[in-house]
Amino acid sequence: MLLGLDIGGTKCAVSTGEVHAGGIKITAKRRFDTPHGLSRDQIIARLADEVEELFDPSVKAIGISCGGPLDSKSGIILSPPNLPGWDDIPIVDALSERFGVPAAIQNDANACAMAEHRYGAGKGTKNMIFLTFGTGMGAGLILNGRIYTGTNDMAGEIGHIRMAPFGPVGYGKSGSFEGFCSGGGIAQLGRDMALEQIQRGTPAKYCPSVQSLSGVTAKTIADAADAGDEVAADVYRRCGEMLGRGLAVLIDILNPELIVIGSIFARSENLFREAMEREIEREALEHSRAVCRIVPAALGEQIGDYAALAVAHSAAQ
Repeated sequence: MLLGLDIGGTKCAVSTGEVHAGGIKITAKRRFDTPHGLSRDQIIARLADEVEELFDPSVKAIGISCGGPLDSKSGIILSPPNLPGWDDIPIVDALSERFGVPAAIQNDANACAMAEHRYGAGKGTKNMIFLTFGTGMGAGLILNGRIYTGTNDMAGEIGHIRMAPFGPVGYGKSGSFEGFCSGGGIAQLGRDMALEQIQRGTPAKYCPSVQSLSGVTAKTIADAADAGDEVAADVYRRCGEMLGRGLAVLIDILNPELIVIGSIFARSENLFREAMEREIEREALEHSRAVCRIVPAALGEQIGDYAALAVAHSAAQ
């Protein structure tokens, strides 16, 4: 049996899984919210208690998926922005010593890439890229069948690439890949375009007034686009164009056979696909483009659990 910890700024989960031919089955799960004001020590203590509850002698290894930055080689969490106060936490050694089994950690994008490669859409591939496309935009790289983390665990931070001189802000940079291709970025762009329509006297259906701007999210825009709102569809078309341009860069540099995209893309592929493919065809090298498929993630809303278990799976081998 394997045990995984998915550590996030708003929720944490501890799960167990049994490996079987062709995949892994989640056998138990404990989830708890981490509301604002809960201290680092309180969260770590709660995680340890949940591990204690699920741990038994059949557990072979513990895996941890957590937002970066972190040092996967030393097993230390290094001040992630979504985990205030988590400075230099040697979590791998702490868990390994307490429970007497190997433990390992990866940032969440890398862990999700490992999960999709082992159990999901990337099974059987050698060179695969996973894109988070959720609250933020990051990438996990599987190259020659192995996770590639770079010199100091910073490989795959594609959200920081500037795609345009101006645009939605993501990763602290206006016009970044994350600015255009993330939940927050889509909402920013949707609010800007809605305000334009309001000022022209032709408001979008998803935002009929200035007072409605604060309620605009990636989901409300997607719902409106699916219902026929042309402005909402145009928001996703523009994001799809930027997604295609970013993917073209990855295709040209890394020559992958598969790109797996999670979260928002997996839920709204129909709104991105046409514009994305048009840009890839225009921008990417033909021979590289011809061997690369782009698909939604297969592991769905449980990918965080599978990600932590995939890290444990590697640690157990």
